[in-house]
Amino acid sequence: MKLSALQALVAAIESGSLRSAARRLGLSQPALTKTIRELERELAAPLLERTSKGVLPTAQGQVLYDRALKANKELSTAVDEIRQLDGAMLGELNVGAVPVAVMLLLPETLRTFSRQFPDIRLRLSEELFFAQMQKLRSGQVDVAICGIPDGLASGEFHIETLIETEMVVVVRKGSPRQQARRLQELADAPWVYTGSTHDAGYAKLLFERHGMDGPPSRTIVNSTLALLSLVTAGDYVALMPRQIAVHPMAASFFAIVPLAEEGYRLQVAALIRRESAVAPVVRHFLAHLHRAAHHVNHRQDWDESSSLSC
Repeated sequence: MKLSALQALVAAIESGSLRSAARRLGLSQPALTKTIRELERELAAPLLERTSKGVLPTAQGQVLYDRALKANKELSTAVDEIRQLDGAMLGELNVGAVPVAVMLLLPETLRTFSRQFPDIRLRLSEELFFAQMQKLRSGQVDVAICGIPDGLASGEFHIETLIETEMVVVVRKGSPRQQARRLQELADAPWVYTGSTHDAGYAKLLFERHGMDGPPSRTIVNSTLALLSLVTAGDYVALMPRQIAVHPMAASFFAIVPLAEEGYRLQVAALIRRESAVAPVVRHFLAHLHRAAHHVNHRQDWDESSSLSC
């Protein structure tokens, strides 16, 4: 199976037209058609369905398309890493991060990293924990920066701890639930969970840490915007990193519920896939990330010592 044949199939499926795919690859349409038909004969399976409006992948074509995308990315990454080992810091770095990392760690990290390696293209995606894990497992991101919940399988990822945050209970400003003083008072409240199922989420872990059953989840979200919208526009209760909840942009909309119980403390860490060799660009990015984390930790220690002395 030739790489050029896989590229022809990918172009055809993404373009939805053999004519557009041929133009994209700089080929004649007959040459592209011949390449794809040879691939179909080699696999003894139809890969494209021809319609009056263009082409669509068959079930077999979709399987090969998905694998071809991964193969192309792996080959491109290999070329970049070879060049990086030779001292040419070129290529692309894909980073996924949760909101607290975007706010506290990435501005300084990207500033210093981009200054040292201006030819590296950075792609940043901001999503919550479970979406980040899916992207890391599938290879869509090279580094994920997120909170590490209890029970995360230690053998799957290489984990480097960066900072600590406290997940605090928040409601919309002015909500009657703002008057709660014990976690138990919020057990029957409508909670927004951030997770993949109704049985997972930091809220459930917070209640269990204080010896109670987790509250029933009314809504599951895996989007920061959805979480913010539900809490600010409704009567929902949620957990949020303290650094975000007290930020001036958020403080006018949210209130931290002053509970007697401590919030859910969470380590924020950088994760990379354990089975993959660490590319030079990833090692350099992690070094810059740790320097940014050091500044954040130093500032938090200073803030805590200042508040204790007041």
